[in-house]
Amino acid sequence: MANQTAEALQAFTQRYCEAWHQARDSWPLSEDLHGVPSPCIISSTEDAVYWQPQPFDLEQNLNAVERAMDIVVQQPLHSYYTTQYAGDMHARFAGDSLTLLQTWSPDDFRRVQENLIGHLVTQKRLKLSPTLFIATLASELDVISVCNISGEVIKETLGTRNRTVLAPSLASFLNQLEPLL
Repeated sequence: MANQTAEALQAFTQRYCEAWHQARDSWPLSEDLHGVPSPCIISSTEDAVYWQPQPFDLEQNLNAVERAMDIVVQQPLHSYYTTQYAGDMHARFAGDSLTLLQTWSPDDFRRVQENLIGHLVTQKRLKLSPTLFIATLASELDVISVCNISGEVIKETLGTRNRTVLAPSLASFLNQLEPLL
């Protein structure tokens, strides 16, 4: 499952980069990441950076999340967050537009783990089953997450029990994503 997740993420990233090349004859461009150091940066403009994915070079796990929450994180989530450094990527899944969250740099990886811990602490306090987010939606209250019990990818409304299953696994979800520029 871990290899399937890494392969699916890399395949989507390749489709995303190819879509940029076809539409704009360049690598992906991000204004949001301008001024934030990363091994992904190819070049910068006055207000944006061009980026390309790079191999992840830290320990490939979310052990800090596991230790902080005293849980075992599903292996596909370890793979998802530690396969590559990349910019966030816009995509469409079953008609919904989303932003697939990625790790931009080693510093960003630490921040991502802190945010995952914060998310899990809130869920624990509200007595909700644990999920780990992987994407955002237009509504700030809705996110795409992976259920840490079933491994299913779900759309959830933060702080509620509102959850809709989107895919049976993270790899299946990633394989169904369409790049959105």
